[in-house]
Amino acid sequence: MAKKIPLRQCVGCGEMKGKKDMMRVLKTDDGICLDATGKKNGRGAYVCKNGDCLKLARKNKGLERSFKMSIPVEVYDTLEKEFEDLDKE
Repeated sequence: MAKKIPLRQCVGCGEMKGKKDMMRVLKTDDGICLDATGKKNGRGAYVCKNGDCLKLARKNKGLERSFKMSIPVEVYDTLEKEFEDLDKE
């Protein structure tokens, strides 16, 4: 029997994709960060592994809805930088 692939919805484009094809954005007590391993504790929201979906999430307030809080511009800027660093690897 084929193993069931966990699907997650992108907060940017709204597409359902496999968990491995997504990047997890994490809300912890310290703030909001990227979770590359997908195993850290905290509330997670998923975004496709391209910068466009992060920009879409910023525009349509996808992360704000997921985390039920307002997110400062600096957090989005930091996430975009982290995304760019991951693309280089």
